[in-house]
Amino acid sequence: MTFRQFALPLAALIALSADVLGQGTVGETAGRSAGPDDGQLAFNNACRTCHTLREGDNRLGPNLHKVIGRKAGSLPNYSYSSAMKGADLVWDNTTLDRFIANPDQVVSGNNMKPYGGLASAEERAKIIAFLEANRGS
Repeated sequence: MTFRQFALPLAALIALSADVLGQGTVGETAGRSAGPDDGQLAFNNACRTCHTLREGDNRLGPNLHKVIGRKAGSLPNYSYSSAMKGADLVWDNTTLDRFIANPDQVVSGNNMKPYGGLASAEERAKIIAFLEANRGS
Protein backbone atom coordinates (compact mmCIF):
# COMPACT_ATOMS: atom_id res chain seq x y z
CA MET A 1 0.00 0.00 0.00
CA THR A 2 1.39 3.42 -0.92
CA PHE A 3 1.33 6.42 1.38
CA ARG A 4 -1.40 8.10 -0.70
CA GLN A 5 -3.59 4.97 -0.53
CA PHE A 6 -3.14 4.95 3.24
CA ALA A 7 -3.42 8.71 3.86
CA LEU A 8 -6.78 9.32 2.19
CA PRO A 9 -8.72 6.73 4.24
CA LEU A 10 -6.87 7.91 7.35
CA ALA A 11 -7.89 11.53 6.71
CA ALA A 12 -11.52 10.44 6.26
CA LEU A 13 -11.36 8.45 9.51
CA ILE A 14 -9.95 11.45 11.40
CA ALA A 15 -12.67 13.74 10.03
CA LEU A 16 -15.36 11.20 10.92
CA SER A 17 -13.91 10.73 14.42
CA ALA A 18 -13.86 14.48 15.03
CA ASP A 19 -17.48 14.75 13.91
CA VAL A 20 -18.59 11.81 16.07
CA LEU A 21 -16.77 13.25 19.10
CA GLY A 22 -18.47 16.59 18.54
CA GLN A 23 -15.32 18.43 17.58
CA GLY A 24 -16.18 19.06 13.95
CA THR A 25 -13.64 19.29 11.19
CA VAL A 26 -10.96 21.95 11.19
CA GLY A 27 -13.00 24.14 8.84
CA GLU A 28 -16.16 23.71 10.90
CA THR A 29 -14.37 24.39 14.19
CA ALA A 30 -12.94 27.66 12.89
CA GLY A 31 -16.41 28.86 11.90
CA ARG A 32 -18.29 28.05 15.11
CA SER A 33 -18.49 30.15 18.22
CA ALA A 34 -16.28 29.28 21.16
CA GLY A 35 -17.72 26.70 23.52
CA PRO A 36 -17.03 26.32 27.24
CA ASP A 37 -14.29 23.75 26.68
CA ASP A 38 -12.38 25.88 24.16
CA GLY A 39 -10.70 27.96 26.88
CA GLN A 40 -9.62 24.88 28.79
CA LEU A 41 -8.19 23.37 25.60
CA ALA A 42 -6.33 26.58 24.74
CA PHE A 43 -5.00 26.78 28.32
CA ASN A 44 -3.95 23.14 28.25
CA ASN A 45 -2.17 23.57 24.92
CA ALA A 46 -0.31 26.76 25.79
CA CYS A 47 0.00 26.97 29.59
CA ARG A 48 -0.56 23.70 31.42
CA THR A 49 2.95 22.40 30.93
CA CYS A 50 4.17 24.95 33.47
CA HIS A 51 1.05 26.33 35.20
CA THR A 52 -2.01 25.11 37.07
CA LEU A 53 -5.08 26.87 38.46
CA ARG A 54 -4.87 25.11 41.82
CA GLU A 55 -4.00 27.42 44.70
CA GLY A 56 -0.61 26.60 46.18
CA ASP A 57 0.30 24.21 43.35
CA ASN A 58 3.34 25.94 41.91
CA ARG A 59 5.20 24.06 39.23
CA LEU A 60 7.81 25.29 36.79
CA GLY A 61 5.66 28.43 36.72
CA PRO A 62 3.52 29.88 39.50
CA ASN A 63 -0.08 28.76 39.89
CA LEU A 64 -2.59 31.01 38.15
CA HIS A 65 -5.29 30.73 40.81
CA LYS A 66 -6.91 34.19 40.96
CA VAL A 67 -4.19 35.64 38.72
CA ILE A 68 -6.50 38.37 37.40
CA GLY A 69 -6.12 41.30 39.77
CA ARG A 70 -2.85 39.97 41.24
CA LYS A 71 0.31 42.10 41.20
CA ALA A 72 2.96 40.51 39.00
CA GLY A 73 5.65 38.63 40.92
CA SER A 74 3.77 38.74 44.21
CA LEU A 75 2.61 35.18 44.83
CA PRO A 76 4.12 33.89 48.09
CA ASN A 77 6.22 30.73 47.96
CA TYR A 78 7.27 31.11 44.34
CA SER A 79 10.76 32.11 43.21
CA TYR A 80 10.12 34.76 40.55
CA SER A 81 12.82 36.32 38.40
CA SER A 82 14.00 39.72 39.59
CA ALA A 83 12.42 41.17 36.43
CA MET A 84 8.99 39.80 37.36
CA LYS A 85 9.35 40.82 41.01
CA GLY A 86 10.21 44.35 39.88
CA ALA A 87 7.50 44.59 37.23
CA ASP A 88 5.10 47.33 38.17
CA LEU A 89 1.92 45.81 36.79
CA VAL A 90 -1.25 44.07 37.84
CA TRP A 91 -2.62 41.22 35.75
CA ASP A 92 -5.77 42.34 33.99
CA ASN A 93 -7.22 41.22 30.65
CA THR A 94 -5.19 43.70 28.61
CA THR A 95 -1.90 43.02 30.37
CA LEU A 96 -2.43 39.25 30.22
CA ASP A 97 -3.21 39.46 26.51
CA ARG A 98 -0.03 41.41 25.83
CA PHE A 99 2.05 39.12 28.05
CA ILE A 100 0.70 35.88 26.58
CA ALA A 101 1.38 37.29 23.10
CA ASN A 102 4.96 38.32 23.88
CA PRO A 103 6.24 37.90 27.45
CA ASP A 104 9.64 39.50 26.76
CA GLN A 105 8.03 42.67 25.44
CA VAL A 106 5.95 43.12 28.60
CA VAL A 107 8.49 41.97 31.22
CA SER A 108 11.97 41.88 29.78
CA GLY A 109 14.12 39.33 31.59
CA ASN A 110 11.26 37.06 32.71
CA ASN A 111 11.92 33.33 33.14
CA MET A 112 9.25 32.04 30.74
CA LYS A 113 11.76 30.32 28.46
CA PRO A 114 11.35 28.62 26.06
CA TYR A 115 7.81 30.06 25.77
CA GLY A 116 7.99 32.87 23.25
CA GLY A 117 4.37 33.89 23.01
CA LEU A 118 1.07 32.99 21.39
CA ALA A 119 0.36 34.83 18.15
CA SER A 120 -3.34 33.97 17.88
CA ALA A 121 -5.50 36.71 19.43
CA GLU A 122 -8.41 34.24 19.40
CA GLU A 123 -6.50 31.66 21.43
CA ARG A 124 -5.28 34.31 23.88
CA ALA A 125 -8.87 35.51 24.37
CA LYS A 126 -9.98 31.94 25.08
CA ILE A 127 -7.24 31.53 27.71
CA ILE A 128 -8.09 34.82 29.40
CA ALA A 129 -11.81 33.97 29.42
CA PHE A 130 -10.92 30.59 30.95
CA LEU A 131 -8.82 32.28 33.65
CA GLU A 132 -11.71 34.68 34.39
CA ALA A 133 -14.26 31.87 34.54
CA ASN A 134 -12.06 29.94 36.98
CA ARG A 135 -11.10 32.84 39.23
CA GLY A 136 -12.32 31.18 42.39
CA SER A 137 -11.59 27.56 41.57
